[in-house]
Amino acid sequence: MNIRCARPSDLMNMQHCNLLCLPENYQMKYYFYHGLSWPQLSYVAEDEKGHIVGYVLAKMEEDGEDNRHGHITSLAVKRSHRRLGLAQKLMNQASLAMVECFQAKYVSLHVRKSNRAALNLYTNSLGFKILEIEPKYYADGEDAYSMMRDLSSFSESKENQPSDNMEIKSESAIVSQC
Repeated sequence: MNIRCARPSDLMNMQHCNLLCLPENYQMKYYFYHGLSWPQLSYVAEDEKGHIVGYVLAKMEEDGEDNRHGHITSLAVKRSHRRLGLAQKLMNQASLAMVECFQAKYVSLHVRKSNRAALNLYTNSLGFKILEIEPKYYADGEDAYSMMRDLSSFSESKENQPSDNMEIKSESAIVSQC
């Protein structure tokens, strides 16, 4: 497995992965918006053949200099590649880039109340906290948990750094695009 910064040529495959995995789908212009605005924040997971099997689509929120924080727009891993730690590694890479490039203090996301697997990942593995319930957040009327992860000690913690057993390629994305 390989995790690397997403490239413009990956956007179609990221959208395809989204369509296979999630009930919330985005138009291609939304992927382009993220890719052009925050190219250093989105990552893909590739299998041995170079096929995209997961991705994280992330952005920075614009709440002023004092309140710099990122937001996870979408995270998906194909069913055939789940339970391998890819989602956690994708989230950690995006979070690290938010800290290194934008000095983010925290990262936020929304998750369906019924998505127990994602809730477990976010709370138990990644340290997100539930802030509130947003009623009827999703198009089908389901409520969402609004969640937040503190990033203040992220770059100092070895626990949150990518492990050595999976190749992570940034292709100088973080350094060159910050």
